[in-house]
Amino acid sequence: MEMDALKALLNNDDRFCRYNGMRIDVLRLGYAEAVMDITENSLNGLGIAQGGSIFTLADLAFAGAANSHGFRTVGLNSNINFIRPGVGRQLRAKATEVSRGRRTCVYRVEVFNDDGKTVAHGSSTGFITEEKF
Repeated sequence: MEMDALKALLNNDDRFCRYNGMRIDVLRLGYAEAVMDITENSLNGLGIAQGGSIFTLADLAFAGAANSHGFRTVGLNSNINFIRPGVGRQLRAKATEVSRGRRTCVYRVEVFNDDGKTVAHGSSTGFITEEKF
């Protein structure tokens, strides 16, 4: 599947991310960037981006990068470390391939604020199915 078609598929079919204003912005082989506009609905009780929204944004970037090879890939494990509050207009998550084998893959994921400062970082491990897009 062509990258633009995969990007459209992931952006349209991930209803949770679409509902919460998250979308894949950049998609290349083994790499993806996802963005989220910070709105009133993404804030926690302290007035900063809710941790779950930051994690979901990181997961969306992972999904884009891991599925960019054309095989349906699902998450096995993810971890995240929150570095600073998610504030500003928009957050951007970048997922970069670290390792890809026959059935598993590992990606480094980082989330940045408008100023390019790290909000969170972590890693995600995926299971690569035999099913092609």
